[in-house]
Amino acid sequence: MKWQDKRVLVTGAGGFIGSHLVDELLNKGAEVTAFVHYNARNDWGMLEGRYNDKTPNLNVIAGDVTDSLFVKKAVSEKEYVFHLAALIGIPYSYVAPESYINTNIKGTLNIMQACLDGGIDRVVHTSTSEVYGTAEYTPIDEKHPLQGQSPYSASKIGADKIAESYYCSFGLPVTTIRPFNTFGPRQSTRAVIPTIITQALTSNTVKLGSLTPVRDLTFVIDTALGFIKFAESNKTVGKTVNTGSGRGVTIGELADLIIERVNPKAGIVCEKERVRPEKSEVMQLLCDNRYAKDLAGWEPTYTLEDGLSLTIEWMKEHIGSYKAGLYTV
Repeated sequence: MKWQDKRVLVTGAGGFIGSHLVDELLNKGAEVTAFVHYNARNDWGMLEGRYNDKTPNLNVIAGDVTDSLFVKKAVSEKEYVFHLAALIGIPYSYVAPESYINTNIKGTLNIMQACLDGGIDRVVHTSTSEVYGTAEYTPIDEKHPLQGQSPYSASKIGADKIAESYYCSFGLPVTTIRPFNTFGPRQSTRAVIPTIITQALTSNTVKLGSLTPVRDLTFVIDTALGFIKFAESNKTVGKTVNTGSGRGVTIGELADLIIERVNPKAGIVCEKERVRPEKSEVMQLLCDNRYAKDLAGWEPTYTLEDGLSLTIEWMKEHIGSYKAGLYTV
């Protein structure tokens, strides 16, 4: 499939993964409308400073997915919609759960209804591996039970089921992509890898929570290309598909890999405030990515080590934009 001149909407375009998806779509020649969250500063998030109102094939609009009227207008006359807009921080969901219901569930409902009304050719909705909770078996395939171990994961389960219902009830051509942990340049310190890197760059102490949980980490360009491949494949319509590397590392092992590359003198300190509630912590996430390969020919091309090297170099250049050491929920 050729993306040249395809009319595409990306919600959450100012976010970490969304901004990389915008990059890849523009590189392929698509006409991209980047839907960013409205703010009074007219800040485009991770698109800021990289694009402007003169950028060919890019139109940035600011709004809120919880506003159905704005969403309907944003979706109008598009052919493809990638829905990434969401509240994503797990610790923040402990203190502001209603916000997650409004943005993640109601926002997804608004997107699906607008896409149905607008006759959109394809919709790709974003899930998360957090919906699986602590693994009952590994590697985790798409048949694994869903567990709402945090308000965030519960809201994403709700959003996924809204998307599923619009396929089953109305025939909306939607695919749900379920990325395992994604990392790379531009990620905020609410994620563990930027947290470790920023602290190791600026201090000899790296403060973390639990070191034993296992995560499956995918470089962001691979994840962004997964969105595109799923939109291109007719086999993914109505399906939920995992993307992940198939390799698991503990947070402690991950920290050691980063510290070795950034600041071998740094030591790790575990802080109680960074530890999730016991029943909420997801202890093991390890992806079975065979379905993605079978349906869409997707598989990761970057190793963890390669991705870490690229991320570290980027963060060295942008360390001034981070509040290193400050715990971000």
